[in-house]
Amino acid sequence: MESLIPVISKLQDVFAAVGSRENEVQLPQIVVVGSQSAGKSSVIEGIVGRDFLPRGSGIVTRRPLLIHLYNTPINAEERSHHKTKDDWATFEHIPGKIFTDFEKVREEIECETNRSTGTNKGISNETITLKVFSARVVTLSLIDLPGITKVPVGDQPPDIEILIRDMILFYIRNPQSLILAVTPANQDFANSEALKLAREVDPNGDRTLCVLTKLDLMDRGTDALDVLLGDIISVKLGIIGVVNRSQEDIIANKSIEDCLNDETSFLHKKYPTLAPKNGIQYLAKTLNKLLIHHIRETLPQLKHRIAKMITEFQEALNAMGEPIVDHKKTFLQVLNHFSSAYIATLDGSSKNVESSYVVSF
Repeated sequence: MESLIPVISKLQDVFAAVGSRENEVQLPQIVVVGSQSAGKSSVIEGIVGRDFLPRGSGIVTRRPLLIHLYNTPINAEERSHHKTKDDWATFEHIPGKIFTDFEKVREEIECETNRSTGTNKGISNETITLKVFSARVVTLSLIDLPGITKVPVGDQPPDIEILIRDMILFYIRNPQSLILAVTPANQDFANSEALKLAREVDPNGDRTLCVLTKLDLMDRGTDALDVLLGDIISVKLGIIGVVNRSQEDIIANKSIEDCLNDETSFLHKKYPTLAPKNGIQYLAKTLNKLLIHHIRETLPQLKHRIAKMITEFQEALNAMGEPIVDHKKTFLQVLNHFSSAYIATLDGSSKNVESSYVVSF
């Protein structure tokens, strides 16, 4: 069943390329939602195992970022073909180009974002699609969205909060979306903006999973035990606690692998009974299982709808006339057919076959 995730990923790419059709086909997907500085980037980078997302103050994610992860054990021949000794990445908007330096991946995300939004904190609904191939990741797809914000900066419009909110709701309203609500542990859990938005579209919490970040930054003498156990607010798909990479770790260029080891040590020390079911690595495996299960449940309906769409588009294609064989004669033929169809329309003798040439023109 895990092989279905790449199939859904391909459908996401197709719909992103030809135009959104969410009202017709609602694809299973995982949407990452959280406030600014909630730790979304750290969570995603931990899942990917690479430092590749833009960082800075204010909104750094300014376009939806669709991330496809492919678990790809590769042999020596494949390594030679891809000219890489490690993980690699590609972007949908520059097909054929392979990135092995993830600092370059970050730069490309920033450049592609600036191309459509400018350099002064504007946002856009246009999706950036990134594919990451690694033997260390689980097969997964995530959509990272701009962080929830209150105050406009730079050239952002005064209603930036509403625009971001509408963008998030557009994705999580899809009843097939799984909502990954990212909430910091050092803030009041009951006031979580991410959970508040999730509850608007998923009041029963059937498709919401909460990630409790920054467990190590809670006030001294406090812990998140009640939250992780669901005693404060119950979340049906669960609440998973993680430890984010600190700014000090980033400045020191500490590897994500070392940070994950530190996270494991912290969890076993602070939450020994809950440690096996918390942490980034457990989160990644959980998301993989949830997505596979979700796809399996929605597959019959999805297959039926896509088959219906294929029939509809094939009928529309057939109505446009025969395929072009001789390109040299095409323009003259189209003009002749158009003239004939136009005259027939005026004298009232038009036929369906004639009108099809008008469509072709």
